[in-house]
Amino acid sequence: MPDVSSAQRNGAKGPASLAERVLALIASGQGTSRTELAGMLGASPSTISLTVGQLVERGLVTEQGTQASTGGRPRKVLRIGARDEFAVAADLGSRHARIGVVLPGGELTDVTTVPLVIADGPETALPRLAQTLEELAARHGRDLLRGVGCSLPGPVDVQAGAVTLPSRMPGWHRFPVAAWLREHFGVPAAVDNDANCMAVGEHAVQPAERRQSIMVKIGSAIGTGIIADGKLYRGATGAAGDITHVRIAAAGDTPCSCGNTGCLETVASGASLVRNLRDGGVPVTELADVVRLVADGDPRSTRAVRQAGSHLGTVLAANINFFNPDAVYLGGMLSTLEPFVAAVRSQLYESCHPLVTEHLTIERASLGADAGLFGAGLFALERAMARALHDAADPAAAAPPAATAPPATTARRGAASGG
Repeated sequence: MPDVSSAQRNGAKGPASLAERVLALIASGQGTSRTELAGMLGASPSTISLTVGQLVERGLVTEQGTQASTGGRPRKVLRIGARDEFAVAADLGSRHARIGVVLPGGELTDVTTVPLVIADGPETALPRLAQTLEELAARHGRDLLRGVGCSLPGPVDVQAGAVTLPSRMPGWHRFPVAAWLREHFGVPAAVDNDANCMAVGEHAVQPAERRQSIMVKIGSAIGTGIIADGKLYRGATGAAGDITHVRIAAAGDTPCSCGNTGCLETVASGASLVRNLRDGGVPVTELADVVRLVADGDPRSTRAVRQAGSHLGTVLAANINFFNPDAVYLGGMLSTLEPFVAAVRSQLYESCHPLVTEHLTIERASLGADAGLFGAGLFALERAMARALHDAADPAAAAPPAATAPPATTARRGAASGG
C-alpha cells in the first residue's frame, strides 16, 4: 500500500510521520519485517527499529514468529496489534455494490456482490448499504470493527469526503458520504474515487520494485489512478489522472456528459460503446451485453471494442511518454475482453518511445474486480491505524463518535470530514 498518511489523503499539508507510514505498510502486508520497511521507506535500520519499537510499546504492532532470511538472524514478522480487528469496505457501481472484509496484513475475505442502485441517491442507497455492511461486520464481531471504506464511481473531494459534480450519480453532489458512514458506524471512514482505490489495491499486491504505475478503469466511464514513487499521486486539487475528458480527434464534436465535446469518454468508454452499437442496430442495453457479444465472436461488437481500445491507447500514450511508469494495469469490465486489451497494448507500443516501453508491463489488474474493494478497505485500515496512533500518543484527545447516523437533512449540514 502506498505510504500515504491520512493527513495527506485528506489534503492536509505536511509530510506523513514515519510511524504512520510504517503502520500503513504493515497493515497492507507489504512491510512484514524491519528490514523490508527500511528498504521501502529509505530510512536507516536503526531509525526503523526505534519506530517499530515505539509502536510495539503502544500496542499497535506485534512481532510474531520468524521468516526466512537471506543471511544473518531470522527476521521477526510484524503484524498490526490486534489480528482479529478488521475493516469493512464497499465498491459501488451503478447497479450493485461489491462488499467485503479487509484484515490487517492485507487479506480480503467474505467478498460478495449485492444489489444497489446508485441513482436512488445517497439518502436511499447509503442506509441500504450500511445495513448490509452491519450484517457483514456482525459475523466477524462488531466490536472488532475498526474502519469503513467506500469506493465511489465519480470525482471525490477526499478532504470533504464527498463526490463532486458526478455525471452518473444524481443527488450525490457534495453529500458528506464519509461523515455519514463515520457517524453511523462509530469508526473512522475513508471515501475515495474508484480508480484511486483500484490503484492502491493493485499496488499493494504487486512487486515492491514497481513504484511507478498507472491503473486504468474502463467501465461505463474511464478513470485512472497514479502511483508515483510508491505513493498515490493526487495532484494539486485531487483531480490527477482524469483522462476521460481529454479531447481526441476521433471524437469530433460528439457531446460529452461533462458539457464539452470530443472527449475520450465519447469514443472509448463502455457507455459510448453501448450507445454507438445500439444506434447501429446491435441489440444491447448495457455494457454486459457488449461483453457477452464479444465473447460470442460478434464481428460488429468486436470491431467496436478494438477501436475503443485504440482510442484509449492514443490518449494513454501521451501520459506514459511523460510519466514513464513501470506498469500499466487495466481494470473494469472492458479489461476482461482480450480484443480491447490487445488494442490498448498495440497502440502504446506504436506510440510510445522504445525506451519507455522497453521494460513496461501492460496487463490486466491481478485483483480483477476486487482491486477497488481491496483498496477501499486498505484506506479504511490506514485511517483507523492513524487514529489509533494519535489516540495512543494523546489519549485525552480521543473523542468517541456518535454510534448512529443523523437524519439525511442533518448529515447534509454537518461537517464533511473523512474521519
